[in-house]
Amino acid sequence: MRAGRPVLILALAAATIPAGAAAVTLRAGAARLEITPPADAALPMSGYGSRTEGHKGIHDPLFTRAIFLDDGSRRAVIVSSDVIFMPEAFWNAASERIARETGVPREHILLAATHTHGGPSLTAPRNPEFAARWQVWIESFENRVVEAACQAAASAQPARIGSGTGKAYINTNRRARLANGGWGLGVNPEGVSDKTVSVVRIDNASGEPLAILMHYAVHGVVMGPRNYQITSDLPGFAERFVEQRYGDKTVAAFLAGASGDQNPIYEPGDNFSRVAALGAILGEEVVRVAGGLRTSPKGRIFGAQRVVSCPGRTLTADSDPRQNRIRFEPSDPVDIRLSLLMVSNIAFAGVSGEVLTGIAQRLSKESPFSRTLLVAHANGSSGYIPDDASFSQVSYEIWVSKLQPGCAEGAIVDGFLALLDEY
Repeated sequence: MRAGRPVLILALAAATIPAGAAAVTLRAGAARLEITPPADAALPMSGYGSRTEGHKGIHDPLFTRAIFLDDGSRRAVIVSSDVIFMPEAFWNAASERIARETGVPREHILLAATHTHGGPSLTAPRNPEFAARWQVWIESFENRVVEAACQAAASAQPARIGSGTGKAYINTNRRARLANGGWGLGVNPEGVSDKTVSVVRIDNASGEPLAILMHYAVHGVVMGPRNYQITSDLPGFAERFVEQRYGDKTVAAFLAGASGDQNPIYEPGDNFSRVAALGAILGEEVVRVAGGLRTSPKGRIFGAQRVVSCPGRTLTADSDPRQNRIRFEPSDPVDIRLSLLMVSNIAFAGVSGEVLTGIAQRLSKESPFSRTLLVAHANGSSGYIPDDASFSQVSYEIWVSKLQPGCAEGAIVDGFLALLDEY
């Protein structure tokens, strides 16, 4: 961790009031802290199994961004970090500490990852050469997440919030038909893809922008497996684009949508100029939408969680996806954590896994709230979570999923609808 980096602490607030709800005025705060590992630490990198060496320098810094909310009777925390996912053990440890130090119940805590493939691995390395350095970094990362949440809570003050949507054409379905007749990673412009950019703008009591949440479905894989430099990739570039557009007087946090089957329009490569270009396109749309929003000082908070369990499976020993020879056998059940956080009529629906588009579309259609944002990679990691229809096209996302078909989509949608009924 670099010493002497500036710490940004800002105010945040809530949204419009759902029908029948009592008017409450929120207090909130936000903080941004750097989590970049030392340049010479040579940590194992995440996202590509072909990378066997440690990272070789820093291209751009990684951050964790925390948002604290308080409506006078309930508190909540949202944390977005420039890492690939949120391991179950990390979620348990960090959420317990945040709850203890801020008074926010664990059911009201959302720890999410932007899903960059350019950061350190979140899984303990088997190679003893990496193990000690990795342990130092992962402990530092946990400390910074907790510290950011605490600083956000300490800075709480009255504020305003508004939300809206736009479009960004920088993602594409990546489940493509291969020459051997099977399905694999590629570019499928005819496949299902949601271009919606959801934006939440937070102002201070005077109406000045203080924080922005952006929600979009895309993998952080503009930089592919040949890259060994630490980078926040597309999500992080969009975050920094928005923050710099506002003169670094705001915190801009990226929340990953259902991006399990969504890649950037460029195939993974080694060109940082493409990262900057796509980050700028997304950032420009976020700024445009944010600039047209009206904000309100009224709202209330609600949070609830539940864990659903689905039958599991694994590839048989004789399977070979490269030869399109794929067979499964039953395995242990898979737990999926559903984390609902309502800020007035905005529903943040956190799922502990890499969700495919069909599930988010169904949840959005069936939800009673028009602004229902499925946040992937939140509060744990259950692996790839395909929608029911996608199981018939056996691509990478299907054969690495730990789930049997026919359970997860309904369990997630019905689970969230039940939680929404409690609001």
